[in-house]
Amino acid sequence: MATHEIFMPALSSTMTEGKIVEWLKKPGERVERGESVLVVESDKADMDVEAFQEGFLAAVLMEAGSTAPVGETIGLIVETEAEIAAAKASAPAPAASAPAAAVPAAAPPAPAAPSPAPVAPPAPVAAPVAAPQPVAVPAGAGDGRVVATPRARKLAAQLGVALASVRGSGPNGRIQAEDVEQATGQPVSVPRVAEGTAPAMAVAAGNGAAAAPAAPAGQSFGRAGETVAFNTLQQAVVRNMNASLAVPCFHVGYTITTDRLDAFYKQVKAKGVTMTALLAKAVGVTLARHPQLNASASEAGMAYPASVNVAVAVAMDDGGLITPVLAAADRTDLYSLSRNWADLVARSRSKQLKPEEYTTGTFTLSNLGMFGVDRFDAILPPGTGAILAVAASRPVVAALKDGSIAVRRQMQVNLTADHRVIYGTHAAAFLKDLADLIENRPESLAL
Repeated sequence: MATHEIFMPALSSTMTEGKIVEWLKKPGERVERGESVLVVESDKADMDVEAFQEGFLAAVLMEAGSTAPVGETIGLIVETEAEIAAAKASAPAPAASAPAAAVPAAAPPAPAAPSPAPVAPPAPVAAPVAAPQPVAVPAGAGDGRVVATPRARKLAAQLGVALASVRGSGPNGRIQAEDVEQATGQPVSVPRVAEGTAPAMAVAAGNGAAAAPAAPAGQSFGRAGETVAFNTLQQAVVRNMNASLAVPCFHVGYTITTDRLDAFYKQVKAKGVTMTALLAKAVGVTLARHPQLNASASEAGMAYPASVNVAVAVAMDDGGLITPVLAAADRTDLYSLSRNWADLVARSRSKQLKPEEYTTGTFTLSNLGMFGVDRFDAILPPGTGAILAVAASRPVVAALKDGSIAVRRQMQVNLTADHRVIYGTHAAAFLKDLADLIENRPESLAL
């Protein structure tokens, strides 16, 4: 009897363990080579895991909700249907699902029952699972199976929506969470992203004040007295923030007048350009002139990336942060950059980003201006040299170069930099050139 093991795959270079979100196949069902068998949640993405061999899923050793280290055996595949019973009988009992978020008081231990004599497992044929692919599974493959993302399944159960009646908008017809929301007539929720500063915000009726958006949906709160466990995404944020404590950082602030940028944004907004794309493009063009700000510290010294990849911080609906990457932001035209950003946001919403789409940033942009924040300092993400915190643009009374007084829109930006790679003069020169581009030549961003 040939038994093939399904291992917990490494979905990224930093992944040490993964959480099983959903088994797409049930024990006893046939599995084709290259067919998706289960969905695994890594730090910040849900990925389908494909079978490396064809056969039958004989046993599930880790149930949905369980967490396993990379390389751990989580399931067994046999070549023939006749081998299922033997493989199932010799397999260890499936691991229980992870406990609920709330941590209850520990119950007194029960007396230990005598353990049965161990049964020798079948001799496995070491065969790793094929490299995971982005969530893109044939919708049913002719067998009537409804294919949906884990979040869509969970949302459908909460809202009482029959998935079979929902039309999927994802790859190959896969049902997304927003498809479920649309089926109920509810507005589609999106992650809170850096989509502009105060000039782009709606004006509240009657008082002329900028209407602040609602609090990010990623805020998850427990009831009084509870301890809510970190989810996988939040655990990744915790690890990154702890790692940042070892970096000697410093902060440099700058005031940028945004009148011309705001006017230009009004011209190109109708063409699908977002404020995020404008800011990322401006940062990318300026970074190309200041490669030291695009560098990072490594064991060998200062690492200078081959491209300028601007990552933008996004608050996720289910908690935590992710930083989708606008690759080659300095060389990509403004309109393509905006389309790329819309695609990244849509796929980050359902956790379908590939690891390279959120781990390859060389510089990070964090914008809280949409919430009316005056100023803030951002924490440096590991593996990068700098992050720029962008606050709201507000009308202020400013003294002009000729000594006159006028009302101008200005925003505060604060740069957090790794002092091992970037010095004060580097940071100041970068901010000065960024301000010059935004204040005097924003139209050049569309060239």
